[in-house]
Amino acid sequence: MKRIILLFALIAYTTASFAQNNTANMEQVRKLVLAHSAIMNLYVDQVNEAEIVEASVKAMLKELDPHSTYLTAEEVEKMNEPLQGNFEGIGVQFNMADDTLFVIQTVSKGPSEKVGILPGDRIVTVNDTAIAGVKMARDEIMKRLRGPKGSVVQLGIVRRGYDEKLTFRVTRDKIPVHTLDAAYMIAPKVGYIKISSFGATTHGEFVAALDSLKNQKMQHLILDLQGNGGGYLKAAVDMVNDFLQEGQQIVYTEGAKSPRSEFKAIGGGRFQEGRLVVLIDEYSASAAEIVTGAVQDWDRGVVVGRRSFGKGLVQRPVPLPDGSMIRLTIARYHTPSGRCIQKPYGEDIDYRKDLEQRFNKGEMMHADSIRLADSLSYQTRKIGRTVYGGGGIMPDYFVPLDTLSYTKYHRELTAKGAIVNTNLAVIDRYRKEYEVRYPDFKTYNKHFQVDDTILSILLAEAEKAGVKYDEELYQASLPLIKVQLKALIARDLWEMSQFYEIYNHTDETVMKGLEIIQSKEFSLTKK
Repeated sequence: MKRIILLFALIAYTTASFAQNNTANMEQVRKLVLAHSAIMNLYVDQVNEAEIVEASVKAMLKELDPHSTYLTAEEVEKMNEPLQGNFEGIGVQFNMADDTLFVIQTVSKGPSEKVGILPGDRIVTVNDTAIAGVKMARDEIMKRLRGPKGSVVQLGIVRRGYDEKLTFRVTRDKIPVHTLDAAYMIAPKVGYIKISSFGATTHGEFVAALDSLKNQKMQHLILDLQGNGGGYLKAAVDMVNDFLQEGQQIVYTEGAKSPRSEFKAIGGGRFQEGRLVVLIDEYSASAAEIVTGAVQDWDRGVVVGRRSFGKGLVQRPVPLPDGSMIRLTIARYHTPSGRCIQKPYGEDIDYRKDLEQRFNKGEMMHADSIRLADSLSYQTRKIGRTVYGGGGIMPDYFVPLDTLSYTKYHRELTAKGAIVNTNLAVIDRYRKEYEVRYPDFKTYNKHFQVDDTILSILLAEAEKAGVKYDEELYQASLPLIKVQLKALIARDLWEMSQFYEIYNHTDETVMKGLEIIQSKEFSLTKK
């Protein structure tokens, strides 16, 4: 019955919103209703109506663009959570190793910290149900740990130095979800901020980081949007407003049935002066591209990295009665110069293999492999620099993908979890020793070294994971491996910001951005 209601609700929505008394459209809707009725009432065998309805909806959406999708009620909940700014749970950051949940950090003043759960603890039971050593799926573990605010969960904890299992009763609460990964002074007068996505709390986090860095004498800013897949439009617009002058256009949207809608800066932004560099890569998409495009088109800053993903479709959620949802594309995003952010798609384009094809064509390694037609050229709004459309945002300065340190051996170590498991093993074994030896991050960063003991743990984890040892490739990746492990250990001892403070020295895009922002010749001239 629910599926019948769902189908007819969809039909009613379609009829009311789009038919507009158009006889041809009404006939097509009637055709759909009759087909469904015939199948359900006349078909020779029993029909699973739920499957029929969902298959019909998915088939319709498949004929549209790659991003118009159908989501189940469960998928809707999972999609919204990282963007809404909080969820309800026990307040721990954890990782899985050897089928065991390790607590990496407890949320400050969160439910777990309040009852005495510590970093390094292993959660082995939830309400007397074993979750360790039973090959339980990560999603299933998450379901057991999360729950409504105010509900109580009993956790069985194994702690190093204690022979017996410890028991804690944790009262679940609202747990904040942060989208700002790092904020620190990367050089004198130069601040660095990394944003992982654009959610409900992003702008507030960004403003707090800006104010903190300004108090540390920041004059110039590197904004790292590498790997940022987007999120809320409002969060992106609010951030750009901190960079642009009142009245300057941030982005506009337009579609066949959606009239042009413009978003402009309202003024009063917190970073109107000072040099600005935005870092992007092939995984920067949607809201991240809106920010980047606006900064570039108004000549407010310099863009460094590799061409962004090219996702510039405006999507409207269409909620359905059973909690499921259609995400329907209704318009396209355009930058202030008129560039369409969305990359091409259609019958003759293998959209989902676009990044792979870019790599194979050499685009990730060589700037001159990117050939764009003159018809795709646009001019920036202030200086008149030439910028290009055609999908994604083209950087002002290209940085090739690092293929020397990231060897096949390193990729296998990463893919099979050997590096992460090494970090977990080291933290589990030496956390207390490190906390005494390195009372603060400055001391750690200056003196800590990834030694042979840690590397022997890595090689043991690699062997356990089935990674075949290759001496030449191991030596080629060793400097990178050492930095990664040092950064991961720092993250677990302090915060994610400390991870990037160490790791960024190996990131060529970050280093190029720093070089440019510190250059005496820094300027936005007509190219």
